[in-house]
Amino acid sequence: MYDYLIIGSGLAGLSFAEIALQNNCSIFVIDHCQQNASYVAGGLYNPIILKRFTKAWQSEKQLLFAEQFYRNLEQKLNMSFYNDLPVLRRFYSVEEQNNWFVSADKPELTAYLSPNLVMDHFKGISAPFGFGKVNATGYLEVASLIDSFRAYLKQQNIFSNEVFAHHELQIGNDVLSYKKIKAKHIIFAEGFGMLQNPYFSDLPLVSSKGELLLIKAPGLELCQIVNAGIFILPVGDGLFKIGATYNWEDQTSWPTKSGREELLSQLDEIINCSYEVVDHYAGIRPTVNDRRPLVGTHHQYKNMHLLNGLGTRGVLVGPSMAYELFQQIEHNVPVQAEANINRVYRKRGIKI
Repeated sequence: MYDYLIIGSGLAGLSFAEIALQNNCSIFVIDHCQQNASYVAGGLYNPIILKRFTKAWQSEKQLLFAEQFYRNLEQKLNMSFYNDLPVLRRFYSVEEQNNWFVSADKPELTAYLSPNLVMDHFKGISAPFGFGKVNATGYLEVASLIDSFRAYLKQQNIFSNEVFAHHELQIGNDVLSYKKIKAKHIIFAEGFGMLQNPYFSDLPLVSSKGELLLIKAPGLELCQIVNAGIFILPVGDGLFKIGATYNWEDQTSWPTKSGREELLSQLDEIINCSYEVVDHYAGIRPTVNDRRPLVGTHHQYKNMHLLNGLGTRGVLVGPSMAYELFQQIEHNVPVQAEANINRVYRKRGIKI
């Protein structure tokens, strides 16, 4: 008998699993370990929406929680994967510079937007109008973290690499059964796979396919993250991640020629050095039209729960949403209304 059966081990499932373990709960995790959005993500964390120079939803609280969460995981797994690194927003005009100054003067943004423009010339990159520096940013080496955490779970014999068969789940009032596994609660953290889940497939999850490139550019001397419509993320040894595309039509998880061409077209407008494409990644982001996660308890089955819809900010959103779901289950503290799946149920007239 486990306290939690967790389906999925991307950022959402990993976050809930670790929080449950921190609170001395027993868990068992099932995941088919095929390529998913978390695994191929760029892993950037940034409290600011740089398209509009505004603070992202609850980013200050999420940032503090996420940093402590990942630092604890680094100690637990004896690895380093949470990297502080400034983001430089490349300006396209004097008007953008002026908009930056206005935003940097706002009380809620002064801690994040530096009032001093960065006019440094980085070898290999063209930026005639300079950059604005964003603080409290960086990136998470997501694939490394997921691999390490799965290895830890396997060592504890609490992980199974298999496709979860929803039709084999038996739901009781106090106990859930799946094959030979019994648990008090089940957490579905399947990402875009939720649309195949008969218990939650009616929720408004939409696909947003993202593609990234890994390039080698020895002539590009850059040790910060550059945001210029796409991001350029240095990962060492002259390698850079380039991303990302957004495609709401294509629901396949393999790279495309059009995605590659879109990224290279934008990249060629930013850098002026030679490079070669080393790899090409793609994944389906689980997103929601109202840009809020889908977190909470099934309206009919009180021991069945969902942690999904983290979108493009999963690195920051995942840990705090996992914590809120855990608090709701264990201590009857409701998940906040903006993220709670009850917001969907109520619109449909379903009694909670």
